[in-house]
Amino acid sequence: MTHPSNPLSPERSITINTFDPTLYIFEAAFAGEREYADPIRNLTLTVDFAGPADAHRRVDAFWDGGRTWRVRFSPPVSGEWRYTTSCSDPSAAGLHGQSGSFTAMPYAGDLPLLRHGPVSTSADGHSLAHADGTPFFWLGDTAWNGVLKAQPADWDQYLETRREQGFTAIQAVITHWRSFPEDAVGEKAFDGLESIQINPAFYQRLDAKVAAIAAHGLAPSPVLIWACTPKDPGHYLSAEDCIVLARYEVARYAAYRPLWILGGDGEYRGESAQKWIETGRAVFGAVIDADHSLAVTMHPQGINWPGDDLRDEKWLTFHSYQSGHGDNDDHLRWLQHGPPATDWAIEPVKPIINQEPNYEHHLSYHSRLLFTAFHVRRACYWSLLVSPTAGVTYGHHGIWPWMEESGVPADHAYTGESPSWRESLHAEGAEQIRHLRTLFDALNWPKLRPAQDLLVEQPGDANPNHFIAAAREEEGGPVVVYTPAGDPIRLSISLVNARWFDPRTGVWQAAGAGAGAEFAPPDNGDWLLLGEKPGA
Repeated sequence: MTHPSNPLSPERSITINTFDPTLYIFEAAFAGEREYADPIRNLTLTVDFAGPADAHRRVDAFWDGGRTWRVRFSPPVSGEWRYTTSCSDPSAAGLHGQSGSFTAMPYAGDLPLLRHGPVSTSADGHSLAHADGTPFFWLGDTAWNGVLKAQPADWDQYLETRREQGFTAIQAVITHWRSFPEDAVGEKAFDGLESIQINPAFYQRLDAKVAAIAAHGLAPSPVLIWACTPKDPGHYLSAEDCIVLARYEVARYAAYRPLWILGGDGEYRGESAQKWIETGRAVFGAVIDADHSLAVTMHPQGINWPGDDLRDEKWLTFHSYQSGHGDNDDHLRWLQHGPPATDWAIEPVKPIINQEPNYEHHLSYHSRLLFTAFHVRRACYWSLLVSPTAGVTYGHHGIWPWMEESGVPADHAYTGESPSWRESLHAEGAEQIRHLRTLFDALNWPKLRPAQDLLVEQPGDANPNHFIAAAREEEGGPVVVYTPAGDPIRLSISLVNARWFDPRTGVWQAAGAGAGAEFAPPDNGDWLLLGEKPGA
């Protein structure tokens, strides 16, 4: 895979009426003759694009300060495209009725989001896939403060490392929030607590870093509005202001083909759900109605399942959850037996992804011990096997807050001290993600379904730390079983060609000759067993 030597360098900035073949994005800027007191509310500017074979797209432009409005558009097909602007104020000279054209040459690069198209739900509803049907395995990394805080060269190094380690998506917050109350120049994403005023300069400082995620072949997954505490925008903003903020962010970054996280770390159940339902419909409803590819989820608080309240919302294309940072029996059993493991077949079915399991080097809320690479592996493999496999997210306690030096993350004293992001980049758990990716790439993972019924004995019934997770491919395909503590695996069927996979090293070894239904791991560590039913 080839990438720009430095996707954040100044020469990558896009100017007026330019098509960038590397990221496959057309950008145009329009200058009005006058400024508006409240341009976000007083004015709307949309751009209609017409391309080959009657292809049409309507795209919102975004205000970029002063008299300037911009539009970014990633054409779904190559060829000649023409555009025309439409302003809510027809008298707005320089904005209304502007037209032009550009040519999008056939894409010649190797970025997955461009070769295979944007990501949405797969045909069977249980996983994610590109527009051309190619499966998309969500292997996210948590860099909540990365886009907000990282220096350009550091961000470039981080993204290249994560791509090489096998990650496919980067989760990042793009507004101020309690762990990033203002940027390096003392500014916020918006001013006010109601009838907010967007600050374009804040987002201008983020643009190159969002673009860099895509330039490295990773899927941007921006959190539009963090919502955990009274200090966070999603907690105190009204639905009207949430809509204003999210629409602005979507208009600014949709061309990078992201997988959106509308709300971060929030409560989306019961009465709290209504604001988010209203926001999701207003921000993403038109895209759904036009039947265009879309990937949108909500990142909820820990041990929290908003599926019952949001399942029927068309704009919510996949479910996410946070098994979080506890380690008592109740928290472990929630991951093993809670809604992610029991509700996956409820119609309409949607992919299910754990977007926040145990973070490496994070203090447990219960034992107050540091989570190690083992805890990370255990949470990830459990998550991938108790629901139909769609993906999982990794997190490190030095990466998510983007720590330049070791210390306690802002407003997160209870989580423990973090190492710097540089110390964390090659942490043991992060390096072992490549082995997880290797294992699932060797499987027809979109067809894996939970298969706990194959287990004759479940040591997790007595102690959830010993819970064994089993899955198999549909129609009698291969079986995958994860045992976290060296317990033997006893099955109701015999397997042939059985092999052990070491999640620490990625090394395979035989699990015995001939057919068998009982398998003892090589040692007391965590192992995965892969085998086939005789005659399959």
